[in-house]
Amino acid sequence: MSSVLHDPEGLLGAVMPLDREPYVSLVHAVLALPETADLPQGDCDQITLQLTGHGRAVADDVRQRCARLPQDAQARMLAAVVLDEAERRLSAPRLGTVRCVQQRARMVRALYERLDRLDSMRLTSPPTRLHKGEATRPVGQSRPPVP
Repeated sequence: MSSVLHDPEGLLGAVMPLDREPYVSLVHAVLALPETADLPQGDCDQITLQLTGHGRAVADDVRQRCARLPQDAQARMLAAVVLDEAERRLSAPRLGTVRCVQQRARMVRALYERLDRLDSMRLTSPPTRLHKGEATRPVGQSRPPVP
């Protein structure tokens, strides 16, 4: 069973900034657990849902920051790698285990690290539209042909 944040108009990120501190605290708490911790499956599922939804919201913020970078910027290419990995990991099925929860926590941490790096840069280029999987291509440009 996969989870999806239902926000067809994209209002969640536009209207309210992310409440970062509770999720950073959750990430730290989850990563401090030993992998053998005895956490009920229901708790693991709930934490996984929380981290997945928040991870997707942070990924959207990273995508928006990338849109302001020049097409050939190294930071944009590095962010694309993180975004691709985030899409893969956040789409993985919930397993109800501490290990699964910790994998989501590591992904949220990596997304925040990338977001902080992008925020520390001077983003001066006009924004370009980005969609999932298109962090390194200009709007309207298709994928390069595979040799």
